[in-house]
Amino acid sequence: MAAKKTTKKANVSKEELLSYYRDMLLIRRFEEKAGQLYGMGLIGGFCHLYIGQEAVVVGLEAAAKDGDKRITSYRDHGHMLACGMDPNGVMAELTGREGGYSKGKGGSMHMFSKEKHFYGGHGIVAAQVPLGAGLAFSDKYRGNDNVTFTYFGDGAANQGQVYETFNMAALWDLPVIFVIENNQYAMGTAMARSTSSPDIYTRGAAFGIKGEAVDGMDVLAVKEAGEKAVAHCRAGKGPYILEVKTYRYRGHSMSDPAKYRTREEVQKMREERDCIEHVRDMLLTGKHATDDDLKAIDKEIKGIVNESADFAKESPEPDVSELYTDIYLEAEA
Repeated sequence: MAAKKTTKKANVSKEELLSYYRDMLLIRRFEEKAGQLYGMGLIGGFCHLYIGQEAVVVGLEAAAKDGDKRITSYRDHGHMLACGMDPNGVMAELTGREGGYSKGKGGSMHMFSKEKHFYGGHGIVAAQVPLGAGLAFSDKYRGNDNVTFTYFGDGAANQGQVYETFNMAALWDLPVIFVIENNQYAMGTAMARSTSSPDIYTRGAAFGIKGEAVDGMDVLAVKEAGEKAVAHCRAGKGPYILEVKTYRYRGHSMSDPAKYRTREEVQKMREERDCIEHVRDMLLTGKHATDDDLKAIDKEIKGIVNESADFAKESPEPDVSELYTDIYLEAEA
């Protein structure tokens, strides 16, 4: 990855740093377990893992407040966990069980939490972008200072509806942060072969939308950039674009062997740029935690993830009658 434009690192406490480490590790271990369950045939359909990109959502959630909304694409499990959704409910949904967030009917790409203001999980590339602007419009209409984080990838950034949405968001000064999770390969094509501009965030300039690129492998850099973007939106200055340059370690989905890049490239990223190891090093070198402390956190996280897998396996499959529920909204008299 080339050098990124980054902002000055945020000053954080020991407790915050440990929290980011724990949250990123939860996503990593959860996704590893999801991959195992997929291999066992317990998760069907598509399954897109977030391994490698954990610093993006953890950093941005650190800049959010209660009431802020988030919407994303199909690589969504990390976003759910980062905003506080229950791992049990997420894993049960992945396995199509009754205890899942969408009663087992949504699977990996379609689950929601009104309580946590998480609005999906969307399987159509870039379809969530105009929906995110709509969520932001609702807050502007109500006159509050909430913002909406609208996540999409470098591949989705080439979709036409993205720019239609940029135009509307700029015209109406909507409080939406467009987060481009640039993991370099879209569905399997290197960005250099599919995208004309080296920095995607600059495309917002045509609409008068401010933005910047940030190192998505550094949770503190993401948090700092997120706070800047959030302040911009809460002040009524309209939308903002964050291009978070990150890297996924697995293929596009579980069915993708990722032969379009070398094993050496992936291994180099793991060894030199891993977002979790970066925070681990800061905790150890800063004497904020010992190796035993971090091993204890890992053990705790593995327990939570194993419990979610057990919950998913024990939860029954939805009754056939569920085929006819949640289709139409019943209007109140």
